[in-house]
Amino acid sequence: MTIKKSVCVLGVTGSVGSSTVDILKSHSDKYFVDAVTAHRNVAALAATAIDLGAAVAVIADESLYEDLKSALAGSGVEATAGEAALVDAASRPSDIVIAAIIGAAGLKATLAAIRRGARVGLANKETLVCAGDLMMAEVVKYGATLIPVDSEHSAIFQVLEQKSADNVDRILLTASGGPFREWSMTDMMAVTPKQALAHPNWDMGAKISIDSATMMNKGLELIEACRLFPVPEDRIEVVVHPQSIVHSMVEYSDGSVLAQLGSPDMRTPIAYALSWPERIRINVPRLDFATIGQLNFTSPDLIRFPALRLAREALRAGGTVPTVLNAANEIAVGAFLSGKVTFLQIAETVERMMNKITVAPLCDLDQMFDLDDMVRRETLGLIDTGR
Repeated sequence: MTIKKSVCVLGVTGSVGSSTVDILKSHSDKYFVDAVTAHRNVAALAATAIDLGAAVAVIADESLYEDLKSALAGSGVEATAGEAALVDAASRPSDIVIAAIIGAAGLKATLAAIRRGARVGLANKETLVCAGDLMMAEVVKYGATLIPVDSEHSAIFQVLEQKSADNVDRILLTASGGPFREWSMTDMMAVTPKQALAHPNWDMGAKISIDSATMMNKGLELIEACRLFPVPEDRIEVVVHPQSIVHSMVEYSDGSVLAQLGSPDMRTPIAYALSWPERIRINVPRLDFATIGQLNFTSPDLIRFPALRLAREALRAGGTVPTVLNAANEIAVGAFLSGKVTFLQIAETVERMMNKITVAPLCDLDQMFDLDDMVRRETLGLIDTGR
C-alpha cells in the first residue's frame, strides 16, 4: 500500500504552481494537498483549493481575506491571509513544499519550510540569490532537503555525481536567449512589454519572462548554481541554446559531458522534485530527435545583454551585492511593465543601484530583509527622479 505524501504549494496560481497542480491531480494516489497560497488571485486560489481538497488556503494580500473567506464558504477549506499566514502554511507538517512564490516575497515562507527539515522543491531562485550562504547553512542545520525546480538546476542535480564533485571541470548552464536573441541594440530600444512577454519556448509568468528577455534570469541562475553545487564561479559557464532541449550539462575531468534533455515543459523538473529519488510518469511531449534535426549553441552577447555580466559581478563581489541586484531588478522589471522605463533601462537601473550601494558583508537574514526594503525604495526613487 502506497503512503500518500502531503504537499504545500506556495504560489499555486502562477505558472509553476499551475503545472504542479496538473501533476498532483494526475497522481492523486501518491499525493494529497495540505496548503496552497497565492498573492492576489482570490478566484483561482479558491477554485484550486476546493478542487484539490486543501486544508488551508492563504492569500498574501490581507485586504482580500474576506473575499477569500466568502469564496471558500461551505467548502471546508480554511481561509487565512497575510505574510505571517504564508509562513504558517509552510510551517505545517507537509512532506513536500513547492516554493514557487516569485521574488524575495517567497523567502520567509521558504525559510520556514527549511527550518522544519522539509523537502523543498525550490522554484524561487531569489531565495538563494539574496541570501544563498545563509539559506544553505539553514538547510544543513535543520536537515532539510533542497531539490531545485528550475529546469537548468534540476538538470544539473540529475547528472551531477555528488561523490565525484572533485572531478567536475565545468557546469554549463543553457539559456534560450529569449525573444531578442538576434535583435540589434537599436531595435531593443523600442521593445514593448508585450514583445518581451512572448517567450519563444517557455510558458512562464510575467516577471520571469522579462528576466529571460534581459537574460537576468540566467544571471540569477548562475548565482543560484554557485549556492547549490560544489563548483566555483569561474567553472560555471552560460551557453545560448535556442531550442531549449538541453537543459544543462556537467563536464568531468575525463572529458565526459553529461546532459539532461527534454521538452521545454516545467512539469518534468517539478515531477522530479515531487518524486525524488524515484520518478513518476507525466504527460509531457516526448523528444523526436529526427524532427529536431540539430541542436545549436553559441556564446552569450554581454554587450546586448549586460544583465548577465552584472549578475556575475554581483556574485564575485559577494556580501550584500546579490541582494541589491535582485531587489533593484524586481523594481526595474515592474517599472518596465508599467511603462516607466524602457527595456534597456532595466539593466541600466540595476547597475546604477549596484554602484550606489556600499558593499558590505551579509551577516544575517534580518540585515538582508532590511537591505532589500531599502534598495526597493531607493530604486523607486531613482526611477521617479532619475537620481
